[in-house]
Amino acid sequence: MGIEGRIIALVVAAGHGSRAGGEAPKQYAKLAGKALVRHAVERLRHPRIDEIRVVISAGQQSLYTEAVGELALPSPIVGGATRQDSVRNGLEALSAVGGVGAVLIHDAARPFLPARVVDALLDALDAADGAAPALSVVDSLALGGGTLGDAVPRDNLLRVQTPQAFRFDAILAAHRGWTGDTGATDDAQVARAAGLRVATVPGDAMLDKITYAEDFRRAEQRLDANLVSRTGLGFDVHAFAEGDELWLGGLLIPHSRGLSGHSDADVVLHALTDALLGAIGEGDIGDHFPPSDPQWRGAASSRFVEHARDLIEARGGRVDHVDITIICETPKIGPHRDAMRRSVAALLRLPLPRVSIKATTTERLGFTGRGEGIAAQAVATVRAPEES
Repeated sequence: MGIEGRIIALVVAAGHGSRAGGEAPKQYAKLAGKALVRHAVERLRHPRIDEIRVVISAGQQSLYTEAVGELALPSPIVGGATRQDSVRNGLEALSAVGGVGAVLIHDAARPFLPARVVDALLDALDAADGAAPALSVVDSLALGGGTLGDAVPRDNLLRVQTPQAFRFDAILAAHRGWTGDTGATDDAQVARAAGLRVATVPGDAMLDKITYAEDFRRAEQRLDANLVSRTGLGFDVHAFAEGDELWLGGLLIPHSRGLSGHSDADVVLHALTDALLGAIGEGDIGDHFPPSDPQWRGAASSRFVEHARDLIEARGGRVDHVDITIICETPKIGPHRDAMRRSVAALLRLPLPRVSIKATTTERLGFTGRGEGIAAQAVATVRAPEES
């Protein structure tokens, strides 16, 4: 029996858990520069999924907006007091729109969903009301309580993961009829209580749930194994012009003249942007922000750096280190160097030791030596997936 209607992915990101440490709930904690919930959403971009909806807690709108960034998603759904309440709210919101044939319900704390699991789950709905990915238990099991108790047979025991897929009308009715004293820990539990048949498909270790700080460290190591190091080089030059606004490294530097050129003419950030774009083979600043486009006249060059940073992070990459050299006779860079480093580090979301800014002169030779302008060169070291 085929699926009639749209297939929707519902990402549950309404928890307040803090076992992973940090100030924000774990679904908004960063992994390789992106929030867990964003990883989960991006992995659900699958040819067979028509739409992705996210369920969040009341008061988390700003965290959610920052996490998903520029992703084109419908407005989030506000969840409830328990996970089961949140899923029910999500299902009711989908029901109000109508036309849903199947739904995949996924935990935001499982950021690495293989595409094959989505296919297996949806295929399983041909013969079942629902389907869940599961892994066999391979470790020995025993009762606890301070000392090791009796062994527990592990035959037929499964580790159940998400996403879990269901025929929409069936799981909606199951949640509406749930009478458990406490919220269900997963939707297969709700489905089984309603008499639905839930098939299992092979799970994947990549779907292990991230709960504690150590889980984040292991996940980072897993990602690192798939990254390759790349280097980008940027160079830019701007001539001095009339005016007293001189922007360097995102800072307004006191000086008798400004620089002429693209946007605010921040030669430092322009060189840095080209280095970042070059590291991932994305052309140069002019490709993304043409000087002929009037919307960039006078624009803050910090926007260009943030754009390049976001492109790297969207590919699952990260900036490791940047080294910038400013070439000029005036102004003196030394008094502003540390503030520039802090500015660039903030733009790239890097620790300060991973940003280097130096200055030199050309011993009165050439256009910089004659005080006609400023040049800057930048080197960016980036790690990104090999296929990027």
